[in-house]
Amino acid sequence: MPELPDVDVYVEALRRHAEGEVLERVRVASPFLVRSFDPKLSDAHGKVVRGFRRLGKRIVWELDGELFLVLHPMIAGRLRWKEPGAAVPKKIGLAAFDFARGSVILTEASKKKRASLYVVRGTAAVDEHDPGGLEPLDADLSSFRAAILRESHTLKRTLSDPRVLSGVGNAYSDEILHRAHLSPVKQTKKLTDDEIARLHGATRDVLLEARDRIRAEVGDGFPDKVTAFRPDMAVHGKYGEPCPVCGTKVQRIVRADNEVNYCPTCQTGGKLLADRSLSRLIKDWPKTLEELEERKRERRG
Repeated sequence: MPELPDVDVYVEALRRHAEGEVLERVRVASPFLVRSFDPKLSDAHGKVVRGFRRLGKRIVWELDGELFLVLHPMIAGRLRWKEPGAAVPKKIGLAAFDFARGSVILTEASKKKRASLYVVRGTAAVDEHDPGGLEPLDADLSSFRAAILRESHTLKRTLSDPRVLSGVGNAYSDEILHRAHLSPVKQTKKLTDDEIARLHGATRDVLLEARDRIRAEVGDGFPDKVTAFRPDMAVHGKYGEPCPVCGTKVQRIVRADNEVNYCPTCQTGGKLLADRSLSRLIKDWPKTLEELEERKRERRG
């Protein structure tokens, strides 16, 4: 799912390409995309786009007449800038936003069509789509502490909860926790003052560095390679690969459609966290990486 660094760069690219331009029409290819009925999507046709902004992981389009489009790409939604009137891809295409200079093509490479588009009128209606999370790049240590400690959950769940932090999801929560040297399953209520300060600093540093890297890659163009799995990431999507800090193999916890990636040496004091996908095969879950490798060798032998 595009997270804060990716969505910010999307917004900046949309501003360069379409701000101040007339949205001639929106061609919708998927009946699941538009989730509102009043105002109608056709009310946006012919309106000038006055601005774009991020709202969590959503992109808000501001049009003339207090009209707004609230677009949530979800996990597999992506935007691309194409020539005027470009065709919407048949299998993954959701919509095309047509301008005189070009078209913004929205795709979703997933069988489950989760991306959504709402047409709303007035800023109050836009605010209803805000989950309410704290903007991590604007938060000082005090407000960050208050948000993190509001409820007692694991750090992984807390960081990726849009009601707690705005724009952080599965990928960058892994990276933040690795940078802060904190376990993904540590409970928020058990954090020390030093750990909260480390987490606050890591959150800012990881998100800012990622956004700067993506900006540099995109330049004056449009982001065409938005992905949750980047080669410069330390642990996310790196299961079985060496941690760039200590060389220990990155481990994971698989839960439903998501997985948590972490380094046992850097984050859990060498302790392995139980992985449900492997726990079904290994009944007596090992406590260390060495024990895990030994169990795997026993199974293969």
